[in-house]
Amino acid sequence: MASTKRDTRVVLSTDCLEVVYGNGTRALSPTSLKFFQGEFVVLLGASGAGKSTLLRSLNGLVSPSGGEVVATGIGNLSDPVHLRLHRRHTGMVFQQHHLIGRLSVLANVLIGRLGYHGAFATLFPWSRVEKEGALAALDRVGLLDRALDRADQLSGGQQQRVGIARALVQRPQLLLADEPIASLDPATAEDLLTLLQGICRSDGLTLVVSLHQVEFARQFADRIVGLQGGAVVFDGTPAELTFDLAENIYRGSPTSVRHKPLGTNTISFQPQGVPS
Repeated sequence: MASTKRDTRVVLSTDCLEVVYGNGTRALSPTSLKFFQGEFVVLLGASGAGKSTLLRSLNGLVSPSGGEVVATGIGNLSDPVHLRLHRRHTGMVFQQHHLIGRLSVLANVLIGRLGYHGAFATLFPWSRVEKEGALAALDRVGLLDRALDRADQLSGGQQQRVGIARALVQRPQLLLADEPIASLDPATAEDLLTLLQGICRSDGLTLVVSLHQVEFARQFADRIVGLQGGAVVFDGTPAELTFDLAENIYRGSPTSVRHKPLGTNTISFQPQGVPS
């Protein structure tokens, strides 16, 4: 069961963050959120709701059209120096793994250390400390025995675990996962989310994951941020996400919901006609 305790330390915040693509599509309406130390946040919503745009904005993979993203202790990510430092301490797990199939599992994990090296890092061998760290990360995800196998010899779930190990060798303070279970069967998906939750708890990491599945969001999240049409329409605990509210995230429209403050950094919503 997800924890309801929240560390009050903010590690990352957005202030009126907005993304409009070149063709005029508004992918994300002005959004202000705070992410706290050690919390497991699920971004929930249908395809095209803005989950991936928001998530990728938190690591500068999508540039904002307006507003800002600020990493505590670093600064505004619009500054290239700040962004580079933020990325060094931010692990990213992708839906499609982004592994190099012909390389060994260990070599793929070590790629996560590139942010700590200069442009010519690949010309030199990895240090013993880095190799030991990569092996330790593989052990944490249950794949130590596959370290020397080619990455393309692993199953989809195993490849996703390699992606997690690659993120862990960065020694991140923030971990972002963009639809990490989209291509996995339910049992493998649950195992992967259990692994991520355990890492979040043991390492005190802030974890932000985009998902489609309401049941997994309720099972694993400390906090759920629901998006619809590029707008945040829910921000609360799994217990606060009722069946009707979940249905509205997927079937309603941003203009048919009302926002009601529940407290600092928290938003809820209700269908029209329901008393607040």
